[in-house]
Amino acid sequence: MFPRMIKLRFFFAGIVVLLLSGCSKPVPPRSEFVLATICAIDLYGNGTPQVYHDVFTRLREIESRMSVFVEGSDVDRINKAAGVEAVEVHPDVFNVIERAVYYAELSGGAFDPAVEPLVSLWGIGGENPRVPASEEIERVLPLINWRDIELDRGNKTVFLKRPGMALDLGGIAKGYAADEAAALIKKARIHQAMINIGGNVLTVGEKKDGRPWKIGIQDPMNTHGAYIGFVQTGEKTLVTSGVYERFFVADGARYHHLFSPSLGYPADNGLLSVSIIADVSMDADALSTAVFVLGYEKGRALVESLEGVDAVFVFDDRNIYPTGGIDFTLVDENYRVTGN
Repeated sequence: MFPRMIKLRFFFAGIVVLLLSGCSKPVPPRSEFVLATICAIDLYGNGTPQVYHDVFTRLREIESRMSVFVEGSDVDRINKAAGVEAVEVHPDVFNVIERAVYYAELSGGAFDPAVEPLVSLWGIGGENPRVPASEEIERVLPLINWRDIELDRGNKTVFLKRPGMALDLGGIAKGYAADEAAALIKKARIHQAMINIGGNVLTVGEKKDGRPWKIGIQDPMNTHGAYIGFVQTGEKTLVTSGVYERFFVADGARYHHLFSPSLGYPADNGLLSVSIIADVSMDADALSTAVFVLGYEKGRALVESLEGVDAVFVFDDRNIYPTGGIDFTLVDENYRVTGN
């Protein structure tokens, strides 16, 4: 009996060990600083350290190719060769620039990837922002023209025709990065995730309880983390452009980073923010800037001309105008939903 009892104990102990070894703790969400912002990925306990590693490695890869601030990046090389020669770039970079040019044309230049000379002139978001003299602005305006971006798809080259021109993909690269993160997550057969790249939010799959995702819209007159309401949606992306993201105050006036490429000054049309809801985050990223700069009437007309795209417009009088295709719930009584 005694030897048999020992064998049984070892047998049951072996079962317990096998069961425990097969049960690993859920991997928590992960946040890292990349693409000049905080990127948060939540795989809702279904991810592994390797999946998180792969996603953030991909995001850093995109940053290394597309950031204007990274020495030797493809965008840096394009800018340094402006007016001199075409530059061969990685397919990632070519595809994003090509899409940026598409939205520049679609918006009549309200979104323009060649806006970098204006961004540098104002320095908003840097250590020494300033209001440039009108003469300085007039001097750089001829350089900001998406029509002077020459693309060769066969050779994957980009040429800026005028010396002094420069690209800034900050208005579209984060959206592309979110799409690429989602592609990796789906490839890993993870069916539920939320990606947040500095406010560019993209949901993957459906929530486990079958209810829609709730994506908050930032209160543009308050601190980060304060929301005026939320959009309920399925697998979609929501990208917001607003006056609260990067700005400075000079002589009592507030200057934000969403420039009118044709005027050279921050767009001033009564809008505080525009949130775009779409299927592709890269598209929503570019559209959020374009629609904000266009203003409500032209911007809404553009949104409503595109299939599967909606918007929430927030004005400085605290009126909110959502388009008709979304489920928006107001939670801040200081604002009013005026119509859709």
